[in-house]
Amino acid sequence: MRILVVCLGNICRSPIAEGLFKKNIAEQNLSWTIDSAGTGSWHIGQLPDRRSIDICKQNGLDITNQRARQIRQSDFYNFDLILAMDHSNEKNLHRLKPADADVEIKKVMDYIDPQGTLEVPDPYYDGRFQEVYDLLEKAISKCLNDILVNQ
Repeated sequence: MRILVVCLGNICRSPIAEGLFKKNIAEQNLSWTIDSAGTGSWHIGQLPDRRSIDICKQNGLDITNQRARQIRQSDFYNFDLILAMDHSNEKNLHRLKPADADVEIKKVMDYIDPQGTLEVPDPYYDGRFQEVYDLLEKAISKCLNDILVNQ
């Protein structure tokens, strides 16, 4: 399984999600590919936001090996599932997706909110990093469980 998690700048939400996915797949001895990207180009090459690094560190995760990158056309062919953090990211991903790409695109929160209304809030301005971590932890656990059950 190859999963890409996507937010706006790839420095807050998606690095946390990438770290959580990698932790969970390591615990289950799965050899999946996990990566993250942003729809925007502002932070290419930068470390995750210090607050994302800190909240992950407080929860036993080290995400300092990650560097921000922007989504590429090849991602739509190289991943089985692309998970957006919010409606805006999801909409942009559908707009960017080539017509012949088979990748599934959905919001990560759809795993715990089948109605599709729940989003992962962007903590960049309001600092809600613990809330983001907690939401992603629940959604990613459910996502992994659903994938494993349906394989």
